[in-house]
Amino acid sequence: MIRLYFHYTPNPMKVALFLEEAGLDYEVVPVDTFKGEQHSPDFLKVNPNGKLPAIEDDGVPVFDSNAILLYLSEKTGKLGGKPEDRGSLLSWLMFVATGLGPYSGQAVHFQRTHTESAYATNRYRREAERHYRVLDDRLADRDYLVGGEFTIVDMAAWGWIERAPFVMNSSDTPLDATPNLKRWFQAIDSRPAVARVRRFVQDIPFKRDFDEVTLRSLFPQNYVNPA
Repeated sequence: MIRLYFHYTPNPMKVALFLEEAGLDYEVVPVDTFKGEQHSPDFLKVNPNGKLPAIEDDGVPVFDSNAILLYLSEKTGKLGGKPEDRGSLLSWLMFVATGLGPYSGQAVHFQRTHTESAYATNRYRREAERHYRVLDDRLADRDYLVGGEFTIVDMAAWGWIERAPFVMNSSDTPLDATPNLKRWFQAIDSRPAVARVRRFVQDIPFKRDFDEVTLRSLFPQNYVNPA
């Protein structure tokens, strides 16, 4: 049995989607990052970095969403694409891991939490937009990011593109400037497994208030007194 340590954020959503798509048995273990539960001694035994998601596969811990996707894909033989597309799959998966995800996350942070730095806000928002354009170009003549089938790369990117209204700081039509990406996202987002993930998410009573407790839980380094 797989234990999925989960909070409703982009990276855990990717892993939940894999588990649903692959039809694997798993148990959801909520970890409320707004309350700081990711810093508990028990969770740090699973992921010493104190981040979500993480899984335990019959007691074996695996952390970092993209590592988990690769691990589960290789273990099950599912959703890893064709052998001839392996190089492309790894390249695009790392594009999400080192580019789309981090820049999107920082864009949200500086547009919504720490808004005093115009330079940082502009820097990360523009880089997030550039990553969207790279994906849009990639999808100009294809339905999926790698090969001709749905893979873990599509899952990894979906987790972040789902949050486009936050990344682009707009609740209207954040993907209109990238129509190929918008078409791709709508197709992925309509998959039955996505609906199943969203249903179980709604049943978990995570903390919603973005107050000082949340800020201290998410950004504890900002509250450490300088020496």
